[in-house]
Amino acid sequence: MLFAIDVGNTNITVGLFDGEKLVKQFRMVTSTKRTSDEYGVFFGEWLDVNGFQMSDITDVAISSVVPDVNHSLTSSIIKYFDVQPLVVAPGTKTGIRVATSNPRELGADRLVDAVAAYEMYGGPVIVVDFGTATTHDLVLADGTFTAGVTSPGIRLAAHALWQGTAKLPEVEIRKVDTIMGKDTVSSMQAGIYYGYIGQTEYIIRKLKEESGLSDIKVVATGGLGKMISEATDAIDIYDPELTLHGLRIIYDKQEKK
Repeated sequence: MLFAIDVGNTNITVGLFDGEKLVKQFRMVTSTKRTSDEYGVFFGEWLDVNGFQMSDITDVAISSVVPDVNHSLTSSIIKYFDVQPLVVAPGTKTGIRVATSNPRELGADRLVDAVAAYEMYGGPVIVVDFGTATTHDLVLADGTFTAGVTSPGIRLAAHALWQGTAKLPEVEIRKVDTIMGKDTVSSMQAGIYYGYIGQTEYIIRKLKEESGLSDIKVVATGGLGKMISEATDAIDIYDPELTLHGLRIIYDKQEKK
């Protein structure tokens, strides 16, 4: 079985695959202070609770945008699973050609999402990930990653709003039925929610316009992506498991020894 691990700035998401089927997944808060033993014990207990054993894991694939986590995490995989993990990095076979000015600076999470969207839904495709940062990436019909847009994520922007002001309170980020805010909380919620819908629609429209590709599929993922996807016709597909499937696809592309 394949253990797919996506290390994000906010959460670590783990998926357990039996072939192409995602059978279990969980999330844990990203922390740079965990030791390899803490990771190993946690993974072992989680597998046991769900009826699996560490010996069931034959392959591990990791995508990480938090370098300080990588050493402890990979060490735990080697120590507790006796498996050398595949860590997605520049040079990893993905089937995607990165045609940006500096391909090596592209985040592993964006590359993995691009692979999944292209392989599962075809190209050209715009991949939108509503994570700690919100990213919009364009992959052409031939599998070329050609452009990307990066903006603050919904939670990050909302946090800045109440942290950077003296009187605005912390509010729940949620769908609201009207943009007509009647008090401070509802006005903030409307601004966050409808502001992100507007941003999403505009960026997608501009990517289509400047690429000259009007007939292009838009695939979204990420924690708050469902809330935004349901509110706009600009997004065709919401796939919350996109990144994990991307790790599976990339692992399958590697030449097995």
